[in-house]
Amino acid sequence: MTVVRRAVGVLLWYARELTGEAEYDRYCDRHRRHHPHAPVPTRREYQRMRTLWREGESPGRCC
Repeated sequence: MTVVRRAVGVLLWYARELTGEAEYDRYCDRHRRHHPHAPVPTRREYQRMRTLWREGESPGRCC
């Protein structure tokens, strides 16, 4: 039973990492540590900030 539980836990961890689900949780933890009095953005606000940041990033190639 313990082996099955561990395998399911590993699969869930892998799926969260693969889909980016855990990235928001890490961001929230970091935000709370560095800005304890500021409100934590919602997941939707975080995704919007992340998209804007990525779009503003200059690509390292010509095309």
